[in-house]
Amino acid sequence: MKKIILSAAFLAFAGLTAANATEVKEPVAITVKQDSATKVPVELKDLPEAVKTTLQSEPVKAWTPTAAFLVTNADKTKYYQIDVKKEAETASIKIGEDGKVIQ
Repeated sequence: MKKIILSAAFLAFAGLTAANATEVKEPVAITVKQDSATKVPVELKDLPEAVKTTLQSEPVKAWTPTAAFLVTNADKTKYYQIDVKKEAETASIKIGEDGKVIQ
């Protein structure tokens, strides 16, 4: 009985070793997408007048601005990301330098 158990254990070990010893024949390509946008904090009082006007218009004025950031994309386009809050809800609004809401 000991011989059967030892033989089974040896075969199982040999099978595991053979499975782990296989060689990777094709390299795996790993790609990382990096966001190249820069995000700079801006005081709410320092926002451009066009952005302030948009924040005071419907339906945005129902939300209270809590933080603002000037975001510059890799292609040099800029917009303001305004973090807003209404009761327990939070959201972000993207507003261009001209005051237009970006979808």
